[in-house]
Amino acid sequence: GLFEGLKAYRKKDGDVVLFRPEENGLRMQRGAERMCMPSPSVEQFVDAVKETVWANRRWVPPFGKGSLYIRPLLFGSGPILGLAPAPEYTFLVYVSPVGNYFKEGLAPINLIVETEYHRATPGGTGGIKTIGNYAAVLKAQTNAKLKGYNEVLYLDAIHKKYLEEVSGCNIFVVKGNVISTPPIEGTILPGITRKSVIEIARNEGYQVEERRIPVEEVFDADEVFGTGCAVVVSPVGSVTYLGKRGSEYETGHGHFQYESIIQSLVCKRCVSIPYGSFYLRNLHLDLGFLSDLFDAAFCEFSLAY
Repeated sequence: GLFEGLKAYRKKDGDVVLFRPEENGLRMQRGAERMCMPSPSVEQFVDAVKETVWANRRWVPPFGKGSLYIRPLLFGSGPILGLAPAPEYTFLVYVSPVGNYFKEGLAPINLIVETEYHRATPGGTGGIKTIGNYAAVLKAQTNAKLKGYNEVLYLDAIHKKYLEEVSGCNIFVVKGNVISTPPIEGTILPGITRKSVIEIARNEGYQVEERRIPVEEVFDADEVFGTGCAVVVSPVGSVTYLGKRGSEYETGHGHFQYESIIQSLVCKRCVSIPYGSFYLRNLHLDLGFLSDLFDAAFCEFSLAY
């Protein structure tokens, strides 16, 4: 099966907005092709998300108090026991109000680099949002939390030296005016928040490099942070590798982290829309379209009631 994750936010004026739902629809299509599954069109995907949010609009938290997490799911449901694509598939969407992903809220998280287990391998399914990818991280994640860490940072499975991603988010490393993140080469998820942060950073004049990052670079970094639908933009306080704990990174006034550039940029460009909403699609029944800073379409759909 495949799943997606996105969020709906309530604005100060009561309207509800979605975060780039078309990107989730496209990612599900790419994953379905890899898994030999039929997939809803992007239009069907977005319509299903809108209908589900509309039906559950009372559960969207007030402005600044959380968000409505949206979980589209596509799985084989037809009767089959053999090793073959299912004869029938089910697509559904469910939602749940949520707060911060980490119990610490927006406080910096502490990561440990995993050296025994790997999240994905070249030629596998690490680049799509298939259910099995997340089962593979449970053992390492459980061990890390028993040791007092918030999450696990994985290395590549071949050289065992290059950063890949955290269990549930992409990773960024900052040094001076350069923001680096691992490249999309089939073993890490092409995150939608990742893509948005790259676009915003470049628009602000930062140099963004998508490259293989040796794990040792975390010890010389000015800042490290994670991005994802669930975590949004999460500052990293430290990274531990082979028993060595990395520097305490800048988390209150650093080059690129939530309390400074991301928040001010979002507030300035999106008129105080809730955190994480870099590109937002307004929901209005008249389906009128606007354009954002990067010429992406907004669809307005009023959720007043």
